[in-house]
Amino acid sequence: MTNQLVDVPLVQSEDEYLQIKKVKDLERRMKNGEFPDGSKVLRAKTGMSSPNMHMRDPIMYRILHAEHHRTGSKWCIYPMYDYAHGESDSIEGITHSICTLEFEVHRPLYDWFCEALKIHHPQQIEFARLNLSYTIMSKRKLLQLVKENYVMGWDDPRMPTICGLRRRGYTPQAVRNFAETVGVAKRDNIIDVSLLEFCAREDLNKVATRTMAVLDPLKLIIDNYPENESEMVTAVNNPENPDAGTRQIPFEKEIWIERADFRENADKNFYRLTLDREVRLKYAYIVKCVGVDKDENGNVIAVHATYDPESKSGGATCNRKVKATIHWISVHYAKTAEVRLFDRLFAVPAPDEVEEGQTFLDNLNPDSLTVQDALVEGNLSLQNPERHYQFERIGYFCIDKDSTDQKIVFNKTVSLKQ
Repeated sequence: MTNQLVDVPLVQSEDEYLQIKKVKDLERRMKNGEFPDGSKVLRAKTGMSSPNMHMRDPIMYRILHAEHHRTGSKWCIYPMYDYAHGESDSIEGITHSICTLEFEVHRPLYDWFCEALKIHHPQQIEFARLNLSYTIMSKRKLLQLVKENYVMGWDDPRMPTICGLRRRGYTPQAVRNFAETVGVAKRDNIIDVSLLEFCAREDLNKVATRTMAVLDPLKLIIDNYPENESEMVTAVNNPENPDAGTRQIPFEKEIWIERADFRENADKNFYRLTLDREVRLKYAYIVKCVGVDKDENGNVIAVHATYDPESKSGGATCNRKVKATIHWISVHYAKTAEVRLFDRLFAVPAPDEVEEGQTFLDNLNPDSLTVQDALVEGNLSLQNPERHYQFERIGYFCIDKDSTDQKIVFNKTVSLKQ
């Protein structure tokens, strides 16, 4: 934004001189705050015959009695956007000023000011605004979400801001890949947010460290495993990156599994744990369900199983195959973490499309955030250098800034599948 008063060209007649002197005097008095807001403006004389309304004697300065962060109250006039745009770009040495399509009709005025002022003339290029489904991109509406506490701030992981995407766990490469895939268009359209999620999965699959976590725990007791004993099993940190190495995790008689991985009465299409069926515990052994414990209301509170000692993962003597592998956490080595599960902020693909009497706020998804405790591997801590994790069989997560030494907070970035 310029703080320069407009230079006056040399004039040929006394009438022109007097007229310009009068304009300069009014302009100076406007600057010094002698007139109230809205009482006067300074316009460029381009004529009123142009079919482009932006070219009809456009306003350059208007009066505004406001405190400026650099000049204080010294200046009481401020330039309009169309006037300041080209000057700012010129001062900063911009070569190409990239704008959205609504500024296409402003480009003739952008060019006119640069030529009239005889300054460095950048090229303005317009492109279509990026619109995502289930998302609001208007800064004014995003500000309303923040001010009215519909979100946790500009970096809320549900917000389509750079800081929001970063906090949610989107990597810079994922965002770049998305931008390259979408490309630059000259026509407005809506991009499905699932494409952004696909780009996140594709990149995180290469870089995210694997770990196991149980979000809805159900205890599994291995009846024939020795009491008060444990052993270490080897887990792969990232199968896409051999250099990521392995880690040791403890295995014992009592472990936690996902409640959804067990059904007491299952049909033929359910391949996970049920009575008299075998599954593999990832990185560990094959187990067979032999019974359940229930509370007084008939709810399953524990599952009993037996294991095959010869079926350890990686063992040379085990050739048995089972149809399903499930993840788990040892009961005595589990750590509690807070998990924030994010869904789309809006419940409809086009939040701006509302019925009469409604606003975009009526399309907010009331279930866009779920907070719950989960059990994670005991070796996870804030001292780990990694930030991005794949909770195996669940999705991609990242450590949130709200984490403390007492409890790690994980944000769900995206599920493993669409």
